[in-house]
Amino acid sequence: MQGKGLITIVAIVLGLICLNELLPTWYASKIESQIEAANGNEKEIKRLKEDTLNLGFTQLYYSKAKDKEMKLGLDLKGGINVLLEINQRDLVNDLTNYSSNPVLIEALNKTDEVQKNSTRSYIDNFFDQFDAVNRAKGTNLKLADPELFGNTTLTEVKYNTPDEQVKSIVKRKIDASVGTAFEVIRTRIDKMGAVQPNVQRVPGTARISVEMPGMKDIDKVKKMLQTSAKLQFWEVQQVPEMAPYFQTLTSIVAAKGDSMGVAKTTNFMNLLHLDKLRTNGVANVKLSDTAAVNKILNSKVAQSLRPANIKYTQFMWGYKPEANDAESLVLYAIRSNINRKAPVDGAVETANISYDELSRVVVDMQMDSKGAKEWKTLTEKNVGKPVAVTLDDRVYTAPNVVNAIPNGRTQISGNFSQEEAKELVDVLGAGKLPAGAKVVQATVVGPSLGQESIDAGMISFGIAFLLIIVYIIFYYGGAGVYAVIAMIINLFYIFGIMDSVDATLTLPGIAGIVLTMAMAVDTNVIIYERTKEELFAGKSILEAYKDGFKHALNAIVDGHLTTLLTAGVLFLFGTGPIKGFALTLGIGILMTFFTSVLISRAMIFSRLNKGKNLSVWTPATKNLFRNTWIDFIGKRKYAYIVSAILTVICIASIAINGFRYGIDFTGGRNYVVRFDKPVNAEDIEGKLITLFKTEDGKNSSVEAKTFGNDNQLKISTDYLIEDESLKADQVIEQKLFEGLKSELPSKTTLADFKSADKDHAGIISSEKVGPTVADDIQTHGILAVVAALAGIFIYILVRFRKWQFSLGAVAALFHDAVIILGAYSLLHKFMPFNMEINQDFIAAILTVLGYSINDTVIIFDRIREYLREKKSLTLAGLFDDSISSTLGRTFNTSFTTILVILAIFIFGGDNLRGFMFAMLIGIGFGTYSSIFIASAIAYDFLKTGKEDEVHGKSTTSKEVLASK
Repeated sequence: MQGKGLITIVAIVLGLICLNELLPTWYASKIESQIEAANGNEKEIKRLKEDTLNLGFTQLYYSKAKDKEMKLGLDLKGGINVLLEINQRDLVNDLTNYSSNPVLIEALNKTDEVQKNSTRSYIDNFFDQFDAVNRAKGTNLKLADPELFGNTTLTEVKYNTPDEQVKSIVKRKIDASVGTAFEVIRTRIDKMGAVQPNVQRVPGTARISVEMPGMKDIDKVKKMLQTSAKLQFWEVQQVPEMAPYFQTLTSIVAAKGDSMGVAKTTNFMNLLHLDKLRTNGVANVKLSDTAAVNKILNSKVAQSLRPANIKYTQFMWGYKPEANDAESLVLYAIRSNINRKAPVDGAVETANISYDELSRVVVDMQMDSKGAKEWKTLTEKNVGKPVAVTLDDRVYTAPNVVNAIPNGRTQISGNFSQEEAKELVDVLGAGKLPAGAKVVQATVVGPSLGQESIDAGMISFGIAFLLIIVYIIFYYGGAGVYAVIAMIINLFYIFGIMDSVDATLTLPGIAGIVLTMAMAVDTNVIIYERTKEELFAGKSILEAYKDGFKHALNAIVDGHLTTLLTAGVLFLFGTGPIKGFALTLGIGILMTFFTSVLISRAMIFSRLNKGKNLSVWTPATKNLFRNTWIDFIGKRKYAYIVSAILTVICIASIAINGFRYGIDFTGGRNYVVRFDKPVNAEDIEGKLITLFKTEDGKNSSVEAKTFGNDNQLKISTDYLIEDESLKADQVIEQKLFEGLKSELPSKTTLADFKSADKDHAGIISSEKVGPTVADDIQTHGILAVVAALAGIFIYILVRFRKWQFSLGAVAALFHDAVIILGAYSLLHKFMPFNMEINQDFIAAILTVLGYSINDTVIIFDRIREYLREKKSLTLAGLFDDSISSTLGRTFNTSFTTILVILAIFIFGGDNLRGFMFAMLIGIGFGTYSSIFIASAIAYDFLKTGKEDEVHGKSTTSKEVLASK
């Protein structure tokens, strides 16, 4: 065999690289098992962590091995994943030096609205809106105008700089600002001590993806990441200046409270508790009343009644309750302006924990030179008056200025604990974000659920692998043993390569690996079925294997490339776990070709060249499908009728029943809640609906479904979905706790409920998807399917050079997609597992398309071969011969793949059941459509004129196919 030596060398080198990459994972796992067995023995634990294993070519010790071990995703390890979005409006405001130009303000407002349903970047939409507003108002403003980007902030922009050049400069500056935010976020995460965090920019957006396996405190993480460290200093307005306005609002609430979101019986002045005010604030509000006060102050009615002296006033809450009143928050009135620019807005150079004269924890800061100058001016102007120190629109302190402060040094006091002060110092020390950040998508998986996912994944993996081994050896005998060896090597390479490229292994990734095993079986099936045909033709065992590998190669390449195309589309358009699935599938496909075609070939011919025999069947399977011949083309009309009926039913169901969309398509929040006893989903849903009401009194969408066991629920809601703040998350968790409290153990606290583990009932995982992200995911999902179909059409056209084949292939794929969609529409109300249309479903659809086209390509490849070799056949006879001769391969591939999917469906855990159900339907109908749809349509469009309706095995006719 040519190239055997090179293949052996490559295999050994690749094996050594993978071994070197996987050793740290093995060693870290070994040490952690021993640490767990030490039962808290500090001396023994210290010894184990300091121990070193010398293997000659490398030394292993725990801390280094831990850093280099394979990364596990949240669904396997537990932890937190958030998608942060940097506020690009803030960036534009900063670049325009907070201009109050009306064209700019209107363009920004319109961009905010457009962005909710757009997948384009904010800045591109802004420029479009600016041009539109500019034309509508007839102002003919240039972007380089001093009121816009032609200011001292952007020295690159001159008065006569063309608009297109300004756009390019602004885009570059914004991209640089997002890059700065990325570095600040990464620094903050390092300070949090996260193990193996994964921080990435999302290309083409102002978004940053942060994954922190093992982290539990989602509130702390969100706060740390969202805090922009925007330290600002403001003048403070006090009660005498605000009292007349508050009196007016009290009267208005009594008359128009309903339109302000509160009851008319609400006494606004009573909510303010001015008699208890001990600070420079304007109200002392009970925590339970802060929402009502916010509704009143932020209502359109209240805004319209503001007198001139408080037209631009910002109302801000204190950072936390005062030490002498833990049940209330102080409300401050901050003197502001039209563009909300603070008098002092300087970054902090240094921040340290210190103590004041009463031994209270405070934070000492030194501002940069710009901030120091502004601080000096502000303190000179306000001697004897209060000045508020705010961080991200929260007032930390508002003391009276005693003397002007010339050196930029100041102090924040806020009734801090030592831990809170440290968090603040870490945030300030990591640097200021160039703009505000908000969490637009978040996933939290508890550690116990992560371990359960690992267990379920490994069980399904083991069962699927065992089934494949038993079947492949049963069917192909000795050749099957070599296929199994190639699969084991394949798995070793996949894990090693994933580790070497720092990829994260997720539960969908494990599914991708298991499906790769099925793909490896398919490759061996193609080779061995062709080898059997050569043996039946009377060739020697050596010649049969040579021709078997040779004739199978085209079909294998086509099948691998179409599946690789699907994986590429998934990787390009997918996010999070779907990217992991696509990456695993892509690596698996490449390694399958290397191991099942090249390494397997080298091993087999090494044996055969020594004169040893190698069976390619067993007595039970030798003649299976050998003489099977079916008149598929003659029966195609029946298939058309069946498919037409099914398609009509599916389309009707889609139109009438619709789908159950997941939150990644609609936006919303999901919570998986575990109880210590069985619960009734309908009863709980009824309780929660009464709690989740919007400001206008309408019920928000709430759905509770049994998730896996009858003591687990998956609760979904779109309540407050437009509010992406940490406060909104906490409000929803509080309401959820109140609604479920009667079903929880009596001593369960809110903290226990939010971070449940195997010993506590409560939230074991949660997910939030903002509306803009949901829109992006939906758009990308549709694009992924369209791109896959278009790519497959073009590939088939190039490979087979006949558009009829491309049409047949795409029609079959469309048929499969409609059947799967129809099944989900028909069954989503009845199945005991999740059947949502979400990212996982899109991944399943695309994977099915890849496998279906793989089946189709095998048949088309045989048709192409027979078109060259059997020109005396009628077209119908040629198609029938081609399909019949590949039945063994079609059955074996579909059967083993369905076995694998069934193993994952049954044993792989609740999160994968919906995904695998789509795969089960898809593989079944994909096999059917390859034969009865793709081949039949290709035949009907390839026919020229009225062909003799003669059907039978190897039938001939006067019409030959030379012209075809």
